[in-house]
Amino acid sequence: MTLIIAEAGVNHNGQEKLAFSLVDAAHKAGADIVKFQTFKAKNLVTEEAKQAEYQVANTQKQESQLAMLSRLELSYEVHHELVKYCNSLGIEFLSTAFDLESLDFLVNDLGLTRLKLPSGELTNAPLVLRHARTGCDLIVSTGMATLSDIETALGVIAFGYTADINAEPSILGFQEAYASEAGQKALKEKVTILHCTTEYPAPMEEINLKAMDTLGRAFDLAAGYSDHSEGITIPIAAVARGAVLIEKHFTLDKNMEGPDHKASLEPSELSVMVKAIRQIELALGSSVKTPTKSEIKNKVVARKSLVAAVDIKSGDVFSDLNLTIKRPGTGLSPYKYWDLLGCKAAKNYKAGELIIE
Repeated sequence: MTLIIAEAGVNHNGQEKLAFSLVDAAHKAGADIVKFQTFKAKNLVTEEAKQAEYQVANTQKQESQLAMLSRLELSYEVHHELVKYCNSLGIEFLSTAFDLESLDFLVNDLGLTRLKLPSGELTNAPLVLRHARTGCDLIVSTGMATLSDIETALGVIAFGYTADINAEPSILGFQEAYASEAGQKALKEKVTILHCTTEYPAPMEEINLKAMDTLGRAFDLAAGYSDHSEGITIPIAAVARGAVLIEKHFTLDKNMEGPDHKASLEPSELSVMVKAIRQIELALGSSVKTPTKSEIKNKVVARKSLVAAVDIKSGDVFSDLNLTIKRPGTGLSPYKYWDLLGCKAAKNYKAGELIIE
């Protein structure tokens, strides 16, 4: 079954009440996981770091990333309460750590056993390594990355999973870990890789959904999709293409102030997406082409048989003038048509009667 992550991200705007409301909305929509973002703004960006273009456009405010992100932090205390609340509802709490301090908090204080490595941190080798050294399962987003970038990061992860804790990290060590049987085994067991287009919202012509297939083949890993497009079309298409995981931003109100609200689903849309994904999973069914249970009972109704077109007497020769093909399919198969031509009828038939020769 496709794992569905409802990405709350920073759409709580730093407000505890909104954070809990987002958990409620994710749970009500039927998501498996609700995901937040954990960071200390001072550890994440410099004072001079500028906003991304989409952040300026979505917030209608020109300011530093530090100023913007400082308002979007959630305290560690709130994190603890969110985990308790998620546990009470039966929805998994997940968060993305953007710095080492936050990562240690998620693992050592909150006890998370699954972590999400965001696209922007894929080349942050020390943080990538620390993620792997936790031993947690990893969900790795690959927005803005080349196959080479991804392979390099997977080498760091393989090293983190398999090397002795005292082993000195090195490019060669990462490459050797990635090429090793133990490294590949660890990656297959613990890593899910996500295709992603890092733009908010992502233009349809830049989604490149087929690249998800490429990731799965290139690295022989379970592949999914982290979506930043508008609407729910692309996540549904990704599931139809075999995505094992879908991540989608959501908000309580797209018109709220903040960098990600406009590229997020509202609760009703999230519910529709989850329902559609579950329907797609059912519809995908089996790769075996054979009549289904429903079809079997319809075969005799929908298919046809050989039928007397006119009254036929015993001894008359079957021809295209006295044979026709009609429903139901309980008589001789139309494939027998050519076998009967030129043969003599063994009994009398009334017009419209099924041939039973």
